[in-house]
Amino acid sequence: MKWSFNIEDASQIFVGAFALAVPISFSEEAWRLGETLPATNLMLLFTLSVVFLGLYTYESVFQRQISNRKWVFVSRIVIAYLMAAFVVALVLFCIDKLPLIDDPIVSFKRVIVITMPASMGAIIVDSFDKE
Repeated sequence: MKWSFNIEDASQIFVGAFALAVPISFSEEAWRLGETLPATNLMLLFTLSVVFLGLYTYESVFQRQISNRKWVFVSRIVIAYLMAAFVVALVLFCIDKLPLIDDPIVSFKRVIVITMPASMGAIIVDSFDKE
């Protein structure tokens, strides 16, 4: 079982996040959700993202063996989510749909909305080489 986080893991997370971030980032529905979604729903979406990341990481990446590695388990989830959010922000920036200066709240909301599926893609690709 692989317990460390290395360049291969990072590249897998980036590729998995990118694979789902690109098609969704080009969706006008995702942009509009980022503009209109209330804070409560946004928080629920973020919570669901982290919960599903945790469940998948627990079952697939760590194969239910976290008793002595809780810090590594939690950090893996946080790292995967943040890396996916970075990829989403980068893609939105490249297509001029991340108005950081003009409307940072909309930018933040769009990143949260699109990071949900992107983070799942990231952790799934990261788990491919686990035993």
